[in-house]
Formats: sequence, C-alpha cells, structure tokens
Amino acid sequence: MVRQEKTAAVEDVRQRIAESNGALLTEYRGLTVPEMRSLRGELRAHAVYAVVKNSLTRFAVKGEGIEGLDEALTGPTAIAFVHGDPVAAAKALREFARTHHALVVKGGILDGRALSAEEVSKLADLDSREVTLAKLAGVFKASLFKAAYIFAAPATKAVRTIDALREKQESAA
Repeated sequence: MVRQEKTAAVEDVRQRIAESNGALLTEYRGLTVPEMRSLRGELRAHAVYAVVKNSLTRFAVKGEGIEGLDEALTGPTAIAFVHGDPVAAAKALREFARTHHALVVKGGILDGRALSAEEVSKLADLDSREVTLAKLAGVFKASLFKAAYIFAAPATKAVRTIDALREKQESAA
C-alpha cells in the first residue's frame, strides 16, 4: 500500500470506530467463505463485519485514544463495527462461535474503552435493551398499581365500615 492509501485506510477504521456504538474483535482463522458470509448475515441487523489489518487498526485505535488492545490485535482480525445494540451483536457472535469453533472473540471497544474477551462474554450475558426496558416498565407498572391500591384502601375501608354499621343497625332493629 502507498502511504496515502494507508493513511486513508487508518482514517476509515478510526471513523468507523468513532461512529459505532462499539466494536468487537474476532479471529476468523479457519472459517470458510460461506461461513464468513453466514456470519455477516447474522450480524447485519446489529453490526458491519469487516476484515482489517492489525497495524492499521492499532493506529486508528491510538487516534481514538483507546489503549489496551495490543494483545487482541495479533493474528487475522475481523471487527464487528456495532451500529445497533452491542449486547445483541455480542450474543450473535457468541452463538455463531458455539457452532463454528474457528471463530474466537478476542476483545472489543465499548464507550471508548477496551474490553477483554471475558468482558465481551459478560456483555453477551446481559439482557438486550428491549428486554431491560420491558422489565423496567413492569417495575414502574407494579409501583403505580401499588400506589393506586394504597390510595384506594382508605376509601374501600370506609365503605366496608359503613356497610358493617348499616348491617348491624338492620339486625338490631
């Protein structure tokens, strides 16, 4: 590559990292072309999966001020530039790696910080954004229901007390 091409490639990788919600680094050695195509298809909803040169990625990561990825940037590397939910992308990579043992997650970048392979695995264990929001909505709904019950309780108790007094007067007469 000519120096201008390398500079443009570094800038492209840096820009992809800057614009993405995260990046997940993998080693794809041993995957066939159809398997790579299948992986790209599974990640399409959440990320763009691209093979990158380690040296260019090192410069791009340094340009973004991210440190701690030197170990991950060895061997053949492909990066999933996440444009959707990072948790969903991590889950998709983990599921693909379960059936295709040649795919190895090496690390990642999230919120401008380097992640180890173990941290990416923990990220994949989290609930997706939609599930977390649904759980939160359930908690709010339960709190509102409880508040409505507490506010209605005195009125209900008063009605029951008045009804009991009325029945007592009727039975006494």
